[in-house]
Amino acid sequence: MIKTRLAVPAMFVGLFFLLAPSVGAQTGYFRVEPREGVWWLIDPDGRPTLSMGVNHIRYAPDKVRGTGPSLYEAAVKKIYPDPNTWALRTLARLRMWGFNTIAAWSDPDLWDHKVPYTVILDIAESAGADWQHGKPVDVYDPKFETSAREITQKMCAPRAPDRYLIGYFSDNELRWGPDWRGKETMLEMYLKLSAAAPGRQAAIEFLRERYGGEIANLNAAWKISASDFEGALPITPTEAFKADADEFLSRVAMRYFEVCLRAIKSADPNHLYLGARFAGGVPDAVIRAAKVLDVVSVNIYDFDPRPMARKVIALTGRPIMETEFSFRGQDAGLPNTRGAGPRVPDQRARALAFTDYVTRLLSLPEAVGYHWFQWSDQPKEGRFDGENSNYGLVDINDKPYGEFVEVVRSTNLAAVEVHKKAGR
Repeated sequence: MIKTRLAVPAMFVGLFFLLAPSVGAQTGYFRVEPREGVWWLIDPDGRPTLSMGVNHIRYAPDKVRGTGPSLYEAAVKKIYPDPNTWALRTLARLRMWGFNTIAAWSDPDLWDHKVPYTVILDIAESAGADWQHGKPVDVYDPKFETSAREITQKMCAPRAPDRYLIGYFSDNELRWGPDWRGKETMLEMYLKLSAAAPGRQAAIEFLRERYGGEIANLNAAWKISASDFEGALPITPTEAFKADADEFLSRVAMRYFEVCLRAIKSADPNHLYLGARFAGGVPDAVIRAAKVLDVVSVNIYDFDPRPMARKVIALTGRPIMETEFSFRGQDAGLPNTRGAGPRVPDQRARALAFTDYVTRLLSLPEAVGYHWFQWSDQPKEGRFDGENSNYGLVDINDKPYGEFVEVVRSTNLAAVEVHKKAGR
């Protein structure tokens, strides 16, 4: 972590705002709004821009297998005299390459350098969820609402006056149903919670309500033979079960977003709620519930983000921010065997994929930003979850991928003008 801080020169700070020329009303904080049919992130001075960020900008990232050394940290200690010098050099590189946002999982001390940034709160995780293994949070447990209030009072309230903060993510890639982490629906997962769990009781009460308190009606609909609602679990999903699971999921998702929204806005009414960073095949019921957000965040690891992005836009009517994407070059000397995102032959192909992706995304009038994953490569030995891929703008020795970053720079610098033409 960075321990010492230096003020960033005013000229350096200003260059982080890559702006369209028109100026609107000043509010002092970032907001989103459509102008001439195109959505924009509006900066504190009222100027339309886009959030072009990089995730995981850290002085000591990705320890080998989660417990060994951080090879990147070892390398930069030999290059820079102290963490603060690394920070200033890294922010200068970001600006030079056309980025203007410190995105999720970056060193918190970078937030003090007067550069736009986002914060991830991990509200569900603090209340018992495990996104990596797919354990959901019990949104009906009073602990969830208490955790949301405590976290937002601690992390959001002190930042309410900060004009460089864009907004908050409540969580990352939560499990909402069947995905790469398991096949169960949210209704099944809640019915399998401990007997005293509020979520299990809410699921049972939901079924009683749906079937008029008659277990025979549920048995007939699900084609099971449960003796009571407490023992009801599907065997082979019927159409009735699928409808029940969808409705229950809708209620869970709405409660999740309502609790998070209320807690965030109560602690800090000035900044944006940027969602929970959807990933994978998120069910429609969950996406619809996200219509209460300021911006819907999505992580889309594909060559073309538009199919998923269009679906989210259609179901929510809200602007979107693409908060994770990446391409992995097979010429980087890394295994690239673990981790999301397409693999491409080399850095030139990686650069072309970046440009195509950003251009396609910004062709959508509702897109207000994109965040690259990530600053530096992962160790070839694998990080805590085994990921070992060429995600970096720089390699493990802090050396930029020259051909790649040059194209990234050109793409970023053209992004605002590209987005002006969205939908035409």
